Amino acid sequence: MISADCVVENCRRLLTCSGEIPKRKEALGDLGIIDGGWIASERGRIVFVGREPDFRREVAPDRDALRIDAEEGIALPGFVDSHTHLPFAGNREDEFRLRTKGLSYRELAALGMGIQSTVRATRAASKGELTAACLKRLDEMLAGGTTTLEAKSGYGLNLEDEIKQLEVLRDIGRLHPMTVVPTFMGAHEVPPEYRGKKEDYVDFLIGTVLPEVEKSGLAEFFDVFCEEGVFSLEDTRKLVRAAAGLGFQIKIHSDEFVPLGATELAAETGARSAEHLINITEDGIRKIAVVRTAAVLLPGVSFFLMLDRRAPARRLADAGAIVALASDYNPGSSMVSSMLFVLQLGVYTLKLSVEEAINACTANGAYAAGREAEAGSLEPGKNMDLIIADVPDYPSLAYELGRNPIRHVLKKGRLVVRDKCLVPRASL
Repeated sequence: MISADCVVENCRRLLTCSGEIPKRKEALGDLGIIDGGWIASERGRIVFVGREPDFRREVAPDRDALRIDAEEGIALPGFVDSHTHLPFAGNREDEFRLRTKGLSYRELAALGMGIQSTVRATRAASKGELTAACLKRLDEMLAGGTTTLEAKSGYGLNLEDEIKQLEVLRDIGRLHPMTVVPTFMGAHEVPPEYRGKKEDYVDFLIGTVLPEVEKSGLAEFFDVFCEEGVFSLEDTRKLVRAAAGLGFQIKIHSDEFVPLGATELAAETGARSAEHLINITEDGIRKIAVVRTAAVLLPGVSFFLMLDRRAPARRLADAGAIVALASDYNPGSSMVSSMLFVLQLGVYTLKLSVEEAINACTANGAYAAGREAEAGSLEPGKNMDLIIADVPDYPSLAYELGRNPIRHVLKKGRLVVRDKCLVPRASL
């Protein structure tokens, strides 16, 4: 008999999102549904997924096992947010107000707003202040069903403050139930002290900051904003080559506003992901569709910036690309912390099916974050990261707008949200 210290029973439907990950084409629409599903874990790892008769025959729960009655709710893997800019200080409400009056994101950046305003606030914040802000944000995300997220630095743009952000990510990963995947993004913008000297800043990143980050072990991924007026395709190629040489996995902010060919570069260099893709080229679609580079789409950006253009999710999915959805949580272009809302935007604005959007927020999100071996699907051996939604059936995750239906959240077999209330971290 299989022992278990956590059991979730009586799920109307259990969406396992199982199968080969990453998911492409037809597999992107396969949720691996078990009607009347039961699931059990031992020490945070799933040991059983199936129906009640098999559970009764195969599993012997511990006497003091956690037993959760899903009460005919819909259970699915915890959401994986594979693109966030979590560690920042301040806000950009004034910028948002000006944007509602017609100024564009790039016009505001030219006025010294945009990323640079967040850089000033983040540099001024203490490590303790950043940590407290990030823990509060993680609480909100956890209550909405996100159990794993990737988080980028990039609001320090110098050695001291980039390290400060990465240390905050390390610390909150120890303090909070959420799995936090750290990314170094010193190539987010050119800092004011290097204005007009971008090549010197690129050399500074390569010669000083990247080696220090690698030595510290504070980041797994390296990301760069390849965009007109920021880092060119050649800058990006140079930075990616240096980062990969130090052992970092690669992500690239690609073709967000101007199609520079960054998606093609991501595919060529074997990057884990190309992210944004609002202005991806036809060649970019063809090339990313046949490699293992995930296309991380961020529908909150087009929504938040009120853009008419959106990433061509339907064409990417039909071509065979690994489509993932993420929030791009940041204070300037996507102040969106809810992956449920991202899922809904994936359906309503990117024209994905409900099934495709769910897999893009779970299984393929886990792949984009480098966590497919432990998260994104409900299968034996993986983490018991699970959410139970109070909805009649899974299409209601997109159909019912304006409310949070996430009733319970489990992280590694521990109940971290009970009846829509966070369980205090001290009691976990």
